[in-house]
Amino acid sequence: MTLDRRTLLKAAGAAGALNTVWPLSAGLSPAQAREAAEALGADYDPAPFTLGVASGDPQPGSVVLWTRLAPEPLAAEQKLPEVVAVDWVVAEDQALTRVVARGSAPASATLGHSVHVPVQGLAAGRTYWYAFSALGRTSRVGRTRTAPTGSVARVRFATANCQAFHDGFYAAHRGIAREDVDFVVHLGDYIYEHGPVGGDHVRDHEGPAVLTLADYRRRHALYKGDASLREAHAAHPWFLTWDDHEVANDYSGTGGGAPFLQRRAAAYQAWYENMPHRDGGESALPDPVLHRTRRWGDLLELTVLDLRSYRSAQNLAGGTILGAEQKNWLKGTIDRAPDSWHVWANSIMLSQLRGRPGGSYMFTDQWDGFLAERREILGHVHTSGLEDLVVVTGDWHSAFVDDLRVDFDDTSSPLVGTEFTAHSVTSGGYSADWNAANGPLMGRGNPHLKYFEGNRYGYDVHELTPQRFTTRMRVVADRRDPLSPVTTLTSFHVDRGRTGSYEDPATKGSPAQWRRD
Repeated sequence: MTLDRRTLLKAAGAAGALNTVWPLSAGLSPAQAREAAEALGADYDPAPFTLGVASGDPQPGSVVLWTRLAPEPLAAEQKLPEVVAVDWVVAEDQALTRVVARGSAPASATLGHSVHVPVQGLAAGRTYWYAFSALGRTSRVGRTRTAPTGSVARVRFATANCQAFHDGFYAAHRGIAREDVDFVVHLGDYIYEHGPVGGDHVRDHEGPAVLTLADYRRRHALYKGDASLREAHAAHPWFLTWDDHEVANDYSGTGGGAPFLQRRAAAYQAWYENMPHRDGGESALPDPVLHRTRRWGDLLELTVLDLRSYRSAQNLAGGTILGAEQKNWLKGTIDRAPDSWHVWANSIMLSQLRGRPGGSYMFTDQWDGFLAERREILGHVHTSGLEDLVVVTGDWHSAFVDDLRVDFDDTSSPLVGTEFTAHSVTSGGYSADWNAANGPLMGRGNPHLKYFEGNRYGYDVHELTPQRFTTRMRVVADRRDPLSPVTTLTSFHVDRGRTGSYEDPATKGSPAQWRRD
């Protein structure tokens, strides 16, 4: 029987043997670190493509292909030439015989021997397969898809967030890899900058600080040691945003002195090196541009937000979570919005959340710490006449369904959209007792809150048609089991042209700590 990561780490901590178990502990050689990672259920693709392959930011004629050469994935530096030529190929079939594009790209030590290939000239709305070759070896074959144009009858996509490696296995990503979806949206906390140091609740105890580029590179390599995560990347193209743990807990992108700015630059570079990201500027570094708008035919406009890089401190009278430039861009996007579903990829909760009736805000690191700007943005949605807005959110490690109002404290305030906050992939939430006690308090304290469930882990699958938006909460039976089966906990719908969500009658009897009748 294979023990889960949490149990192994607790046992090692109790025995005083954590350095032989936690792969990123100081003093371990790359071989020892890999052995420790494999003891926690990690494995890697054959070298040098140990971290797998991925694609991202699909557009009608283009997609970004990614890989990173890392023969020793947990080494601080790779024993490779300064520059390695990496060949790539894109084909219409999995056997890679009907080739439509090929080329070569340099993988340099400066960017961790990562490769980002913006393939152009592809057909819209098509599935393709791709692979890389370097140093006499060939990578696994990945599958990707370009965005369609014109009339679209259906879009399906998955959202995932919050995947602490030390809190469980990625059975949720195994499920995503097997879903019939067009793309995946990752909503942040792809890695966690802390690790366990023992104790009864390993997720609550930070290990040695992650500060340098080498630290963050090794952290990403550890996470990609989960085969299910690599499988999900290879199965679908991804859109990406981040939250705080890609750098440091609850950080503000515009705060901190020189040491923190150096740390942030290291974290941002490692994130870019390990993600299928298409940057919007001339250079992805030192500050990758994440916010963007993408179309999926005439059915979906996807708006990706960056809620970390430009924010001020929270709870300021003139505070901003978007930054002036991104806020103006978002308003312009709202003003120019086409007649379609509008989905915002939002890393932290947009809806107001009080702990109980008349209570204080639970977390002002969320949009609750930027009240004036939230009212400004949601008010702009209302005055612009934007319809069919759905916001998909991560961060909370629990599932919420909320109505979006211009003023959450006024139940007569205009209703402008729906927010779905998804379960985490693995990151631990509150206890079942806390959820049972506080779910009803949050429900009574937030009239816009329709549903809360905090005892499960998984991801969401969203299906859009010209008539309806459906969100299915897909949950794993046990995050301690890498092969855990996935089921649908419940489903919610939003009808086109009608603001507000409703739970599917077929799943309304499912367990939850709060649902509004």
